[in-house]
Amino acid sequence: MLLRSWLWTRPVEVKDNQRVAFPGALGMVLELVLCPTCESSDVVKHGQSGEDKQRYKCRNPECGRSTFIREYAYRGYLPEVKQQIAAMAVNGSGIRDTARVLKISRTTVIETLKKRSSLESRQRSTFSTT
Repeated sequence: MLLRSWLWTRPVEVKDNQRVAFPGALGMVLELVLCPTCESSDVVKHGQSGEDKQRYKCRNPECGRSTFIREYAYRGYLPEVKQQIAAMAVNGSGIRDTARVLKISRTTVIETLKKRSSLESRQRSTFSTT
């Protein structure tokens, strides 16, 4: 049996990448929750974050992502921003420049680059020993 996670929300529209509730909207809408990585609907609730946001778990065995939050409180946690940080570093942008352009903390930029470099070094060592 396939479990699916549904979310009751108010009807919304998207303006400038922000979800805004329709003024005077009555009732609630049932919205299907999908994994942002593999777009699987095999998602279950998985507790709350520190900011009281609902955390979800993808149960697709092929998916590389285990948990996710639909709406992050801080922009620096978004996977798209982490990809932009790496792309800017490859293109020669400094830490301060990256933080200013993406409107995130310098600490977030540094920690993201550290994590990415440690992952890459672990992958290289795994491939070189085999």
